[in-house]
Amino acid sequence: MQTWLTLEEFGKLVQKSAEEIEALCASGELAHKIENGVIYIEATDGAKVLLPTVGGGAVLDEMPVTTNFVEKTIGTILTLHERVMDAKDETLEALRNENKFLKEALLSMQELYEEERHLVAELTKQLEIVRTELELQKRKYRLMWEKAVENHTR
Repeated sequence: MQTWLTLEEFGKLVQKSAEEIEALCASGELAHKIENGVIYIEATDGAKVLLPTVGGGAVLDEMPVTTNFVEKTIGTILTLHERVMDAKDETLEALRNENKFLKEALLSMQELYEEERHLVAELTKQLEIVRTELELQKRKYRLMWEKAVENHTR
């Protein structure tokens, strides 16, 4: 498995300056490639070349560390990074879906509100018509009763 790191990332990992790493690349000691003007170093083989070895293991802060351990550690870190990125993508997708659902719910609520508003307007018109008819009926019966009382009193 090849793991490519940018020149700066690789420099931080092995604690070397960019000039030193470029010199190693120029001499062919480090596997590298250039894409879009960015230099990428192959991390696994590069770590083997740059970490000093003592008795078959690398020395890092006075602790013997095998190159296999370094490879596995870098691989683990990269795997964890990929998992975090995947989780981030899944979270973003879930948020997009939730926003889409909320937008659709809001539009549905707006449609219902408009329908209810039209219904209230229609019912208000009908109420006014019924009130007008009731008022006319009251006048009609008042006039009828007044004539009935007049006829009865004569």
